[in-house]
Amino acid sequence: MNKGTSDIQLLGISGSLRRASFATAILHGAGDILGARASMTCFDIGQIPLYNQDMDGDNKPESVVALKQAIESSDGVIVSSPEYNYGISGVLKNAIDWASRPGFNSVLKGKPVLYMTSSPGAVGGARAQVHLLELFSATMSRVVVGPHITVAAAQTKIKDGRLVDAATIEFIGGGIDSLLREIAAVRAAQS
Repeated sequence: MNKGTSDIQLLGISGSLRRASFATAILHGAGDILGARASMTCFDIGQIPLYNQDMDGDNKPESVVALKQAIESSDGVIVSSPEYNYGISGVLKNAIDWASRPGFNSVLKGKPVLYMTSSPGAVGGARAQVHLLELFSATMSRVVVGPHITVAAAQTKIKDGRLVDAATIEFIGGGIDSLLREIAAVRAAQS
């Protein structure tokens, strides 16, 4: 992933486990757009077990501890989700549920978050945007305000696993600019 020269560290999370995932290709495209302005590391949520409150204590699964540490040490999070049946994937919802604990005081609280959705269909995952807004509002994250980043007909905008559509790259770039401004605002408030 992008190794920018900036001290801004971002965490990328794809809501798809598929090897040739459109959501993952779009997330990697976001990393390319960052250039030297920030570094982004992607976290594989495929090893996170289903949420079980009995396991949510001092002996959390290692994959959950790693996810929480990755979110905590990042300056912001970029989520790229496919749309499944008008919503986000179960694996992404599960990861957010784990990261959201303890309620109202999790590693996501106050964390700048930019999310994008994609679909082979005509609306680009727009219906899943509602779920993401609700989830990240519940976690008290700092959701980046701006046009919803949706990638319709995703299969036409990706070639050899890379995002190649110029208009989509420009659109995502605007969202990234907003995320970096939000991170700067958080840093300014903390200093």
